[in-house]
Order: sequence, then C-alpha cells, then structure tokens
Amino acid sequence: MFAIEATGLNKTYGEGETAVSALRDVSLHVSKGEVSALLGPSGSGKSTLLTVLGLLQAPDTGNVSLGGMQVVKDGQLLVDAAQVRRTHIGFVFQKANLVPFLNALDNVLVAFEINGVSGKKAHEKAVHLLGYLGLKDRAHHMPDELSGGQQQRVAIARALAMEPKLVLADEPTAALDSHRSRDVMQLFRHVAHELGTAVVVVTHDHRTLDAFDAIHEMEDGLLSPFDRERRPI
Repeated sequence: MFAIEATGLNKTYGEGETAVSALRDVSLHVSKGEVSALLGPSGSGKSTLLTVLGLLQAPDTGNVSLGGMQVVKDGQLLVDAAQVRRTHIGFVFQKANLVPFLNALDNVLVAFEINGVSGKKAHEKAVHLLGYLGLKDRAHHMPDELSGGQQQRVAIARALAMEPKLVLADEPTAALDSHRSRDVMQLFRHVAHELGTAVVVVTHDHRTLDAFDAIHEMEDGLLSPFDRERRPI
C-alpha cells in the first residue's frame, strides 16, 4: 500500500504575466517503509510539493491520499487538515526548532501533549524514541548542550511521536557537516525500513543519495525520476 499517493497536482501563484507554476501535473507515490528524495534548484517547486503533501496548503487541482484515505480531491481538502497533520504526518525542518528552555525529553513530550497524550504512557514512549535514536544518555540535556546532529535526532523523535504514516523533511541536513549529514540520512532510512514509515526528504546534498530508495528531481514545477548515474558538476 502507498503511504502517500498524489496525482495530477497543479499549483500556480499569482496571475497573468506574473503567474508562476510551482507544480505542473505532479504525481508522486511513496510506499510504506520507503525513503524518497526530492532534488532540484531553489524555486523548482520542492517546498510547494512538501506543503501540499503535508496538507499545509491545498493544490489548485489534483488528488492526495494518505494511507489509503483520500484527503484531497480535485484540489479540495476533505478532512480537518490540522487534525490529520497532528496524528498522521511528522515534520522535520532545516533547523531542529527545539524549545530552548526544555530538555530533549520534554521537547519530545510536547508532541504527545498537543495530541492529548500525557502521563506515564507518553513518558515511556518519549524515552523509548530517544533511546531508539541513540539519545538515551542525552534525554535531560538542554538543546544548547546538544550537537547539531543530536538536535536533529531529537526533532526526528518528536516527529515520530504519534507513529505517523508519513514524515516530511525539508533540508534537514543543511546546517550539518558531511559526516553528520550522512548519519541523519541513514537514520531516516533506518526509521523508514524498520518502522514502515514513509519518508520524503527535500535535499540538495548529492553526497547522501545512496541512503534513498527512490530519488525524484524537480525543475520548473515538473517532477521526474533522477538518473543516479549522473554526477553533479
């Protein structure tokens, strides 16, 4: 089963001569347990596609299904987008965006509290996630006591809190060196394969492409398969 299935997505910003086609008949299918990359230059439509898949905005036309449930039909949202995002979609951004006055464990617990899960059950799950991501001994460290890679792992733990069907990551390694970038990308691969979560990552980093099951490239709003034999200049 596809964790996320998008077909015929179109999105245009502006009108007339200033109109920009951010998405042009884009279709993307990502299976459970698959980690996919979105490549492309700035302004190619990658971030717009991510926001449509994450139900942060609706396309002008097109359909989106999440875990077999249709959430967008003919460009119209069919669900409470905020509720679906909270329970079925995890987000990881370029910056970890951790709450600076909360330790690693409490930063993960925030995701549970937003969804009305608290107490012993939430605490046990948060501790388990941090341990799963190799941060058991950093649970009570504040964000400024963590490396950039460790902060991103806390952000990933937070994104996984509600066992989402889909994780969307927008340039999650942009602020990391090559070693930490590879660690984070391999972590996404591990999460996808072991937990059955679909992961879509926007990235410019060609050094980490071997971590992905599928690679797509965007240019001028068009999506196409990426040729792995190509080498960046």
